[in-house]
Amino acid sequence: MALRACGLIIFRRRLIPKVDNTAIEFLLLQASDGIHHWTPPKGHVEPGESDLETALRETQEEAGIEAGQLTIIEGFRRELSYVARAKPKIVIYWLAEVKDCDVEVRLSREHQAYRWLELEDACQLAQFEEMKAALQEGHQFLCSTAT
Repeated sequence: MALRACGLIIFRRRLIPKVDNTAIEFLLLQASDGIHHWTPPKGHVEPGESDLETALRETQEEAGIEAGQLTIIEGFRRELSYVARAKPKIVIYWLAEVKDCDVEVRLSREHQAYRWLELEDACQLAQFEEMKAALQEGHQFLCSTAT
């Protein structure tokens, strides 16, 4: 059976929303172990937790951003399937916008760095094709909807 994890693709808009969507920046965290890959906050589902509860808990644990500091964007949910450490893994992501562009990011020991990046730079750091596709789809969704 595949491991199941959930997370949030967190973004902020540096300029006026709906006027300049190129100002969207995504938050990526760099893992402290392994290949030091960059991803949005995510983690494994705990017993009794819903997928979205997991995503919100992991975001608070890994980035120090609480649920009340975020707006979940309705209508976007992506499921990624891949192999991690020789085991199948499913990760479900939602889009979430920070309410304050200058929100403080407080990393856990699981991560050693973070960056706010525009789409192209985020895709370059996010080495895995499925993650790049999720970022691109999220950006396209934000640019095509009145959020």
